[in-house]
Amino acid sequence: MRIPFGPVQHHATPFRAREPHVLHITQPVEGGVARYVTDLAAAQLDAGLRVTVACPQGGMLADALRAVGCTVLPWQATRAPGPWLPGEVQRLMRLVHDLRPDVVHAHSAKAGLAGRLAVRGRIPTVFQPHAWSFEAVDGAMARAAVRWERFGARWTARVLCVSEAERRTGEQHGIVAPCHVVPNGVDTCRFRPEGPSARSGPGPLVVCVGRLCRQKGQDVLLRAWTDVVRQMPAARLVLVGDGPDAGRLYSGAPASVEFAGPAADAAPWYRAADVVVLPSRWEGMALVPLEAMACARPVLVTDVDGARESLPPGHLPNCLVPPEDPDALARALTALLRRAPLRAALGAQGRAHVLAAHDVRHAADSVIGVYRELLGVVPRPLVVPNQSRESITT
Repeated sequence: MRIPFGPVQHHATPFRAREPHVLHITQPVEGGVARYVTDLAAAQLDAGLRVTVACPQGGMLADALRAVGCTVLPWQATRAPGPWLPGEVQRLMRLVHDLRPDVVHAHSAKAGLAGRLAVRGRIPTVFQPHAWSFEAVDGAMARAAVRWERFGARWTARVLCVSEAERRTGEQHGIVAPCHVVPNGVDTCRFRPEGPSARSGPGPLVVCVGRLCRQKGQDVLLRAWTDVVRQMPAARLVLVGDGPDAGRLYSGAPASVEFAGPAADAAPWYRAADVVVLPSRWEGMALVPLEAMACARPVLVTDVDGARESLPPGHLPNCLVPPEDPDALARALTALLRRAPLRAALGAQGRAHVLAAHDVRHAADSVIGVYRELLGVVPRPLVVPNQSRESITT
């Protein structure tokens, strides 16, 4: 049964008078969600929209948003639900009351929870899970997350998924709300084959970019790496990022593994790599493979939500392995490292695929189309400046 929506009351004037005012709400201030919000806000500002982002202080997000001219408001929030939630919701209620935005766009689980509780359908609300919350937990917590997502759907004018697989996962768990799929996009001017490279030292180089946490599966990669270096002793692995699992991953890692820490710009690491690998346990559609392919680098990813949709057809089956399977990961990684012509072909194919299907400006245009539909205005294409934005700080 479809969950009914609450009353929608917004303050929009016709788009011919002014562009919509969008309030983005996000709790993650690092990693893929932060990069996505930065790129989307920059593209929306270029299109003439008024854009405000509410997010916690710290991390890279606030500075990156201000660098592209976006208004940033502090919203104190923790990563997980807990006793602080009522205060977080009240702070958002005050922000929304003062700003009176035309559209609220909540990103990821925590902001989706607090944002929808604060707004309760009074303003058109877009919720973008960036991978579903119930995939990150087990047992009673997972069941509770599913119940919340079903309940929160009543206050969701659109669920915005980054892949058909993510949409199907929500549907299979009984989350019933109008849904729109907009595949992730990346800045193809910033992520390109030409430019600085972080490469140093001899031997094949494998790079993994991502938050050091259970979701991204670096522990599986380290188990696979033992077999890779047994067959290719000169191979090196670099883990780019930081996170809660850093200490555990570092403990016992072999000398062929380097922990590079977080990088303000991952593009030099992509360009340095012979293969970019992301062994995630779950995703919606990961940005790292798209960024690496935009840099014309071959990628190896696990078959989680969004992975097949993000890869060009010629990348199958060489670049896709089952999640949590270190043996399959080691075999595929070794095979790619041994075949330089295949890597070059995959890199060129990946660059062409991202230019055609995953440019951030195309994605932003589609998101703006969702806003206009909710506000009942005539769709209008995104105006791209003559001079493409060469770099969006991440």
